Amino acid sequence: MSLEACAELVERGDPDRFLATMAAPSALRATLFPLYAFNVEIARAPWVTQEPMIAEMRLQWWRDALEEIEARGAVRRHEVVSPLAELLDAEACATLDLAVAARRWDIYKDPFEDAAHFEKYLDETSAGVLWTAARLTGARASEEPAIRAWGRALGLANWFRAVPALEAANRIPLVDGRPEAIRTLAAQALNLPKPAKNAALLPAWQVKTLLKQVAQNPMRVAEGSLGQSEFRKRISLAKAAILGL
Repeated sequence: MSLEACAELVERGDPDRFLATMAAPSALRATLFPLYAFNVEIARAPWVTQEPMIAEMRLQWWRDALEEIEARGAVRRHEVVSPLAELLDAEACATLDLAVAARRWDIYKDPFEDAAHFEKYLDETSAGVLWTAARLTGARASEEPAIRAWGRALGLANWFRAVPALEAANRIPLVDGRPEAIRTLAAQALNLPKPAKNAALLPAWQVKTLLKQVAQNPMRVAEGSLGQSEFRKRISLAKAAILGL
């Protein structure tokens, strides 16, 4: 039942990642759905309240849960935490704890300090989760740099899609919001290594398409017009599932 609850949570909160996980071999879903449900929970925690202290408490709850899992003692009963406790090792707990801590930026309205701060945020959130998914499903340590590069690119592509909503919430999502700076950021992120085939990387199947759209017309970020038709999305996912990224 916990796995079903995790899958439903991902389907509601991150539909593209749900599609990617359903395209992965069924044997991997018991690992991927709890991990991605965790990601949905920590991503939305800062946004379900206007009170910073309550948002901080929500994120701390997840950090405490990860600490319990790492300690291998009693772990709180929860539809996401319970299956995670059966999957995560110490390295995964540490990586995911960084992801939770990085989400504190989402609580407040301060801008990123600089480009390095923004890249660190993408690495600790998106890349950390993607690398954990890949490692727990068989990726080797030598593959981490390439997988993290794809994770940061995935985080950036998703961030570009979120810019209109972030700005509507009075946030400053980009260090430099000029069209030429956005184009450069997208173009640089497209310089991606070829990763080994791994179904855990399927959430990044749209990365190149989205970043190319931004590089060709950065105004699409402000317009909120990034993306593919449902037909093209599913065809490109099927191709990635067979051939890899």
